[in-house]
Amino acid sequence: MAGEKSITERILGVLRPYAAHWGGGLGRGDLVIPQREIPRLVHELIEAVQEIPTGKTQATDFDIFQVLRDCRKLSSVQDQVERLKEHFFILKK
Repeated sequence: MAGEKSITERILGVLRPYAAHWGGGLGRGDLVIPQREIPRLVHELIEAVQEIPTGKTQATDFDIFQVLRDCRKLSSVQDQVERLKEHFFILKK
C-alpha cells in the first residue's frame, strides 16, 4: 500500500505543472499539456516509475533453468504455469 502511494505521488508530481487551473484540477484528471511537451513528459513519467524500488531483481539464467527443470516433472501445463508464477514476477508486454 505504501508503495502504491509513493508511485502515485511521483506521478502526480510530474503531472502537477500541467493541471488545468480553470474549472478543473489534477484530482479530476484535467490536464493541459502543450504538444511539444508530450515527449519530455512521457520520459519523465517513465523515469519516475522506474526509480521506484520494487525489491525484486531480474532472474538469472540459472534461476530460470532450475525452475523450468523442476516444472517438467509436473503433469499439466497449467501446473507448470502456476509454478512459474510462484517463482517469478512475469510482465505482460
